[in-house]
Amino acid sequence: MSFDTLLPRPVSVTPAAGSCPWPSTVDVRSASLPAEGYQLEISPSGVVLHCGDLAGEVYGRQTLRQLAGPSAFRVAGFSPSSLPCGVVEDHPRFGWRGCLLDVARHFRTKAEVLRFVDLLAAHKLNVLNLHLTDDQGWRFEVPEFPRLTSVGGWRPSSMVGSGGAQDGRPHGGFYTGDDLREIVAYAAARAITVVPEIDIPGHARAALAAYPSLGTLDSYEVWTGWGISTSLLDPSASTLDFFRRVFDHLLEIFPSPVIALGGDETPGATDEHREFVRLLAEHLVARGRTPMGWDEVLDIPDLPSMVIGSWQNEAAGVRAASDGHDVVMCPEQHIYLDHRQSPEPDEPIPVGMVHTLEDVYAYEPAVTGPRLRGVQAQVWSEHLDSVRRVDYMAFPRLSAFAEVAWSSGTRDYAEFLPRLRDHHLPRLDALGVEYRPLDGPHPWQTRPGVPGRPR
Repeated sequence: MSFDTLLPRPVSVTPAAGSCPWPSTVDVRSASLPAEGYQLEISPSGVVLHCGDLAGEVYGRQTLRQLAGPSAFRVAGFSPSSLPCGVVEDHPRFGWRGCLLDVARHFRTKAEVLRFVDLLAAHKLNVLNLHLTDDQGWRFEVPEFPRLTSVGGWRPSSMVGSGGAQDGRPHGGFYTGDDLREIVAYAAARAITVVPEIDIPGHARAALAAYPSLGTLDSYEVWTGWGISTSLLDPSASTLDFFRRVFDHLLEIFPSPVIALGGDETPGATDEHREFVRLLAEHLVARGRTPMGWDEVLDIPDLPSMVIGSWQNEAAGVRAASDGHDVVMCPEQHIYLDHRQSPEPDEPIPVGMVHTLEDVYAYEPAVTGPRLRGVQAQVWSEHLDSVRRVDYMAFPRLSAFAEVAWSSGTRDYAEFLPRLRDHHLPRLDALGVEYRPLDGPHPWQTRPGVPGRPR
């Protein structure tokens, strides 16, 4: 192995002649380094890891793991006899290097979420934005309101593709409080913060089905379709009290400084709905947390300082920063990983815009300066009904995104591609990730009825 195997690309590498024996232990030392930074010294006398915080230690050890080769990423992994000698100095470009995982549209089991955390950690990503509620399902247990999961956690069917046809298969599931505490602790040990999202006042049909009094109709059903529902919460005092209690329970489980409340895609929203969002944002501030909302909330007057997820376009992030909010750039036009990966007819999930691997690698946020917290890729799951489909859509584009989030300076796709192909894809193979091959989908990954291209 060599330092060319490292991804994301480190700040600097100083190779030394020869090779060094694989260490039985690593000498970890505190140092004055940038947040999440580390310095790794590999010499014949041993390995010394200098770090300023736990995250720096995690990333330094992850670099050692990469230098050990793909076999180190197997569950029963093993170490090589030697390592390249040299010094790696490294720290991330952005403090927020996130990925959203939508477990509301299609539920992912606790074990599947823990696996996804491991995949984020392998890429030195540090935020898992867990989208827990939507029109199609409520995945967060609230003991005070059991119908949120007993009713809102299940639907009788799901739309197939975008044409409106239904598969007729019941779907559902939810996480207990202990499940979520386990996910949070597992992620924290890997230097990942789990940012939960309860979406209001739209994307709320599952909550309305559980408690119709939260809306304006006598009854609702958990939605079996995709798209934008016109069903909104009734922005009454009783609904506000209900969601304050829901968010208070959320805060008991998630220590994240940032808590997401949605605020997106609310056709027919009134001033009262906008006030409803503002009051819940202020409630989170009063509880010592920073609210996060999608960029539609910028139209709400008198918002407290928030983190804005700029998803509609780059201009929304520029506006948010100028309005005094911190920004996470996650524009649909660039880093939505549920969108199709090529214009070819054999893509198995032919939805959204085309975002190739090279497109994702080339992404540069339009916002700069202290208001930019970082960037976040999105994995929405309307059309991702299995882990295999999540793997296919997320990887290897998430590997390219990790380079965007971590590495400063000029990026060269021609340099990145062989490094990805020769070193990183074998790691994904070892991890059991069913990623999209660089030359197109395998025959068994293509759309039903569409033969794969010749290999």
